[in-house]
Amino acid sequence: MVTASAPGKLILMGEHAVVFGQPAIALAIDLRLICTIVPSASFSVNGEPLSDRQHSYVLAALRIAWDSSPVSIQINSGLPSGSGLGSSAAVTVATLAALSGLNGDYEEEVVARNGFEVESVVQGRASPIDTSTCTHGRGILIGNSPGPDLLWHIEKDEREWYVHNCEVPEMDIVVGYTGIIGRTGPLVAKVKRFADRSRFGMEIIEEIGQLTTEGLRMLRTGDKVGLGELMTRNQKLLAILGVSSPALNKLIRASLPHSYGAKLTGAGGGGSMIALTDRPADVCEAIRKRGGVPYVVRTGARGVTLSD
Repeated sequence: MVTASAPGKLILMGEHAVVFGQPAIALAIDLRLICTIVPSASFSVNGEPLSDRQHSYVLAALRIAWDSSPVSIQINSGLPSGSGLGSSAAVTVATLAALSGLNGDYEEEVVARNGFEVESVVQGRASPIDTSTCTHGRGILIGNSPGPDLLWHIEKDEREWYVHNCEVPEMDIVVGYTGIIGRTGPLVAKVKRFADRSRFGMEIIEEIGQLTTEGLRMLRTGDKVGLGELMTRNQKLLAILGVSSPALNKLIRASLPHSYGAKLTGAGGGGSMIALTDRPADVCEAIRKRGGVPYVVRTGARGVTLSD
């Protein structure tokens, strides 16, 4: 028996643009998913037969990183599904790590690479940001060229990403969950269609990349005011790309009077928004009044951990 625990994540800046090779910043958070795997007479997940429809990420992980011997998989998640907090990446990474633990050959980079392949199979078009963050923990900077603290370089088709460790201060961030499940694959495809058909769409993506680069500097210097302003500008561009929603916009507007800045996190279309604030109680109350579910999360969480 092997148990793996993986953190959730939030994307601070750069979602959707990262799929096109632009930089993005993601932070591991202190909500976790736990996966326990034991040899078994048949394949199952939480006592149910393994199913492509219900367990697509687990099945893809098994196909990529496991032999044919049956296993029983138990998953316990502290992450709301479809919330934009990395539930699919966490289940992918934790499953891969536990399988590696059973084989006795766990390597962080291999899990991150295989995790990206799993999400590419299931979602159709993905970036390595979620799976790298859930594997490595702490903070991740993805860029289009190598720099200090490079962890690994990943290529897919004509695209490539340089994944770096990103040291960031520990922060409390308020997450507002809409209760609406965001579907990553269709939203990524929607942005791609926009960018392929319109030069304006690609200009928006490039501007998000520029804001992210500036945001990294604000993050490292501890400039919350400047970082919050950039987050809010990032949100306006994501709305132009068509990945925000009325529910997200409502929670973001409610949070802004009590925050340095706010934006959606993850694929959008539902899911969650985040607010950078020194007044978390006020933001949580504002989110509740608008029908959202607030979480106060702490950044700087560890990556994947293994235990027997």
